[in-house]
Amino acid sequence: MKVVITGTSNGIGKAIAQKFLDCGHEVIGIDVQPQSIKHAHYSHVITDIFSGELPEIQGVEILVNNAGVQDSGRDIDVNLKGSIRVTEKYAFQKSMKSVLFIASSSASSGAEFPEYAASKGGMVAYMKNVALRVAKYGATANSLSPGGVKTSLNDHVMKDPDLWEQIMNETLLPKWAEAEEIAEWAYFMTVVGRSMTAQDILVDNGEQAKANFIW
Repeated sequence: MKVVITGTSNGIGKAIAQKFLDCGHEVIGIDVQPQSIKHAHYSHVITDIFSGELPEIQGVEILVNNAGVQDSGRDIDVNLKGSIRVTEKYAFQKSMKSVLFIASSSASSGAEFPEYAASKGGMVAYMKNVALRVAKYGATANSLSPGGVKTSLNDHVMKDPDLWEQIMNETLLPKWAEAEEIAEWAYFMTVVGRSMTAQDILVDNGEQAKANFIW
């Protein structure tokens, strides 16, 4: 299948792209950073999803909106408006089978930088709108909301022993997900699972479920 993924130069987006490539799909990556994946079935477009020129791509079957920034001053522009721009460009084609948004646990908990949480919460709401509109193609639209994931974006806390201990104390399963695990979820939600739509799936190792009962 022809798959368009944003934010493929590193982290979760790169892991998702690699998963689709390993499973034999054609992947077009869109990122502001240079290409970091070398594969015969991978092509790379360097552009800003909010303000740059988006290429014409026909026959897109799967769209994964992953590109994002954190506490940048551009969170709403890139994470929300950029994802809307990409979706409106590519999702509404007869070939479309699935649209996936990589949101965040902060979309439901609010426990993040204010504009980041707002951008991801807006993404989940927009996902439901997209689900209503792509249904006529027999396509699904969902969002995946990871909690902590081990990527370079989170080096600030991962490399600070005190902060890391505090985070683990607030997580039911005292660990964070690997980017490759999130990629497995993304693949399942777009290729394997064909009967779920308009849903947000939380994968956070129990961050929101942690409850200390004091008596």
